[in-house]
Amino acid sequence: MSSVPAPTRDAEGGAAGGRPWLRLEATIIAIAEGLRAEYDRRFAPVGLNLSQATIIAYLDEFGPTIQTRLADHLGHGRAATGSTIDRLERAGLVRRTHDPSDRRVWLVQLTAAGRDLAPRISAIDTELRTAFRAGIGRDERHVLGEALGRLEGNLRGARTTGSDSITDH
Repeated sequence: MSSVPAPTRDAEGGAAGGRPWLRLEATIIAIAEGLRAEYDRRFAPVGLNLSQATIIAYLDEFGPTIQTRLADHLGHGRAATGSTIDRLERAGLVRRTHDPSDRRVWLVQLTAAGRDLAPRISAIDTELRTAFRAGIGRDERHVLGEALGRLEGNLRGARTTGSDSITDH
């Protein structure tokens, strides 16, 4: 019978030898993918995915807004966001109107059906966030949020500079 040796760690507690399955990054990716899939699964009964639900929730909270702002909020390109809005428009949940201050710009706003659906979206979100955060206190979430924010900033810096070195904080 052979035994599998325990993974070795580097000086910072990371996976020695760069084994991808032991990296923090792999855990973050797995959590993000799993969370997105679970949101999509929970929104499916109301006919939406996470991106669509996020647009409806955003418009419910902030009112009519331009398509570019929605794309920025989602972190998606304008074309992809436009396709998502097209689907919501076909479903009768949003409509586009010209911005009265600039006729070249489209404002996206909820229809009555979209407004009616917004509380259900909020309830689904609250239910999943509660389950996802179970056993993790506010202070822990705050520390984690700060660390993840720094990691996000490091990644943004690496993209901007094209550098392979990301600074520790």
